[in-house]
Amino acid sequence: MEFFRETHIDFMGLRKYAAVFSGILFTLSIVSLVLYGLNFGLDFTGGTQFQIQFPQAANLPQVRKELKDAGFKEAVVMTYGASNSLLVKIGTSKTMTQKQLKAKFSSALPTAKILSDSFIGPQVGKELATNGILALLVAMLATTIYIAYRFEYRFAVSSAVALIHDPIIILGIFSYLHIEFDITVLASVLTVIGYSLNDTIVVFDRIRENFRKLRKSDPSEIVNLSVNQTLSRTVMTSGLTLIAVVALFLFGGPKLHGFSLAMIIGIVIGTYSSIYVAGSLSVALGLKRADFLPTPMKEIDDRP
Repeated sequence: MEFFRETHIDFMGLRKYAAVFSGILFTLSIVSLVLYGLNFGLDFTGGTQFQIQFPQAANLPQVRKELKDAGFKEAVVMTYGASNSLLVKIGTSKTMTQKQLKAKFSSALPTAKILSDSFIGPQVGKELATNGILALLVAMLATTIYIAYRFEYRFAVSSAVALIHDPIIILGIFSYLHIEFDITVLASVLTVIGYSLNDTIVVFDRIRENFRKLRKSDPSEIVNLSVNQTLSRTVMTSGLTLIAVVALFLFGGPKLHGFSLAMIIGIVIGTYSSIYVAGSLSVALGLKRADFLPTPMKEIDDRP
């Protein structure tokens, strides 16, 4: 990455445009979430899970078609171990009992043998949703406290805003596109928070170091220099991770599409926010060199 070692990109010169872009994207995401909500998967809404086995290798598109024709339009079908074993998730029914649902499912796939079936109640789904939101809030609070202690309160505020900014945009895109939001996507969002925070801390650490070394530069110049100095590391880590999750999106199968898509969006938005949300906001909040200098010790008068 020789190309990125001596870059002099004026990132802070574009911070006003970036602020407008972030504001529009964030607002649209909130509007989408309010109007459309999230398309929650069975992990959150509840339903029935069947493990089935066919005499021969299962044809997934055909199985999905037969289930759709039988009225199970939102059934989730995935392979489970051997090529003739499948895992099928079906939403809750308000008109059928569990026994009737199982009978209808059996008639839809007469050649399949039901190995097991389990019911996930809506209450369990609500509990998962609550715990997921709680996990997000705890992660944000803990990281904010850590950054305030480790660096400076302006960094803590700007990183907290960045940590809210990233997942809201991911959720907004999922809401607008009506992509199913299940427990794997929630795990991806939590991963993105950690990934984004890691990028942000690397930049913050270099900003603090440069504030102590360079006495005549203003905050915008310091932040610009720090971002440029860490750019090669950012491109390497983000680029390699992005290649991996794109491969996962293309070849990982339908079940991993939501997880990998959230990761792709999160890596791009997280890298952007570590520069233009966390970095720019800390400058806007009045970051200055004096904030990073050690507190001078008071002289002790030992005269009698």
